[in-house]
Amino acid sequence: LAQLAESGGGSVQAGGSLKLSCVRSPSSPVGGCMAWFRQAPGKEREGVAFIGVADSGTQYADSVKGRFTISQDNTKSTVYLEMSDVKPEDTAMYLCAFDRRLKCFEPWNRLSASTYSYWGQGTQVTVSS
Repeated sequence: LAQLAESGGGSVQAGGSLKLSCVRSPSSPVGGCMAWFRQAPGKEREGVAFIGVADSGTQYADSVKGRFTISQDNTKSTVYLEMSDVKPEDTAMYLCAFDRRLKCFEPWNRLSASTYSYWGQGTQVTVSS
């Protein structure tokens, strides 16, 4: 079992920056996949960024490439999402997810919500124009 807790959301003006955090407990020494998703009202959950816990390999959705950066500190079992040059369309609830099954490493599965078994409660990000 794993529990995830996000923080760092808030209100920001377009063009600004925000950094989200997701703490995973209990901590896992190696392995698994972590990802950030977002969901706006009336829309499907969208995969935003992926990171491999062991090798720190990353993958991003086209909509955030070049603006968002996913990183991790495994000593703190924490994954971060640095958001820069934010846009009003980035407004959503941001959730982190975790899984350890092999399928999460396949490129076509990394940003798919159905891949992940464990989810946090989310943190709201609101971008005003």
